[in-house]
Amino acid sequence: MSEKKKALFICLGNICRSPIAEAVFLKAIDTNGVADRWEVDSAAIGSWHVGRNPDHRALATMKKHDLPYKNKARQITKADFEHYDYIFGMDHENISDLKERAPNGGGKAKILLLGEFDPQRPGAIIRDPYYDSGSEGFEECYVQCVRCCDGFLAKIQKGEI
Repeated sequence: MSEKKKALFICLGNICRSPIAEAVFLKAIDTNGVADRWEVDSAAIGSWHVGRNPDHRALATMKKHDLPYKNKARQITKADFEHYDYIFGMDHENISDLKERAPNGGGKAKILLLGEFDPQRPGAIIRDPYYDSGSEGFEECYVQCVRCCDGFLAKIQKGEI
């Protein structure tokens, strides 16, 4: 059996976008019958929320869409750049931060903007709903993540990545 592919989803604090993306991707690989071929996690650029649960609105959105989630926020480490095959940033600032933090030589991970895989809006950033007063932005983030994760999996399965 070939080695598992490894994907890490990153956002600024690991309490909104990246946990939703992680949960969406876990469901997508399960639905596609390839969950046993993947290792998936999420992490933060910053350390503000390390050890905390995702934002209550993110958890409510995941629950609404039957996406179980138990992880706590963690910060990306240098070792992640060697461990993971794909590290997905949610916006251009995440990508810049990831490139700055990557070890000399960049590590083995491909640093990718998750929104590049959105078939409806290639290159879009994943909406950051953290400062919203309600939950609508979390739902929009979820919908974007579904399109992007499905788009990424389709490209992987076609051998385009």
